[in-house]
Amino acid sequence: MTDRCRDLAIEWRKHLAGPKDALHWLWHGPTPAVGGTNAARSAGMIKSVQAVSTPAADCVPWIDNAVNHATTKSRLLLWVDAVGGFFVCLGGEVRLGQATPDAAVDLPMLADLSRHHATFRRDEEGYTIEPLRDVKLNHERITSVSWINDGSLLEMGPALKLRFRRPHPLSATARLDFVSHHRTQPSSSAVLLMADTLILGPETNNHVVCRGWPHDVILHRQHGGLFCTSSTPIEVDGRRYDSRAPLEHNSRVVGEGFSFSLEEI
Repeated sequence: MTDRCRDLAIEWRKHLAGPKDALHWLWHGPTPAVGGTNAARSAGMIKSVQAVSTPAADCVPWIDNAVNHATTKSRLLLWVDAVGGFFVCLGGEVRLGQATPDAAVDLPMLADLSRHHATFRRDEEGYTIEPLRDVKLNHERITSVSWINDGSLLEMGPALKLRFRRPHPLSATARLDFVSHHRTQPSSSAVLLMADTLILGPETNNHVVCRGWPHDVILHRQHGGLFCTSSTPIEVDGRRYDSRAPLEHNSRVVGEGFSFSLEEI
């Protein structure tokens, strides 16, 4: 048994007063912090989510069947009421190119580009971009795989400009903002390169800033599926949950002072 297995087994037994308690722990994980400021609550929820998001496969190979719902697809549209629409890429490798009927790319752009113009990759060290056609990074043309950092300006083809952002210090998720007038197909306000967590709410360093929301809400991967965590009760597709709920790829989520929808691409 690996150390990760042993630690997970010990933690599970702490919560194992009976089958119902075991299932509750596997489903919900540790209870998120609810006291303090909104930023403190958000940090507590993120750490709670990270603690249970990816158990070792050799420890509990059956866990997907025990709790899930939908295995994550590679792309989703996130529609946040009164805020906008966001193109969410879930893969660790994202191919960008021109939006054509036969385009085999993850991120189709309505711009004068090649069918496969560049590739973004995420690993434990951060993000890189591989230029397959004309790409400039911070006004300098690049011809090989290059690291991209928070605030980097990317120029592709004759006119497309994107700003790369890593806004939240506790999440590896990145955001691509449009500097030029171009958009994705289907259209969106920005592109989100989602790692394990995606944070929505009123804080200015969130991936999606929702100024009217009373607190942060976290979308996260867990046991092969997509979940939502809030510090207050939420309703997903008409079903009420205390604080954490599984999401399908066409789910409608409503909570205290917030609402959004997912749409599978």
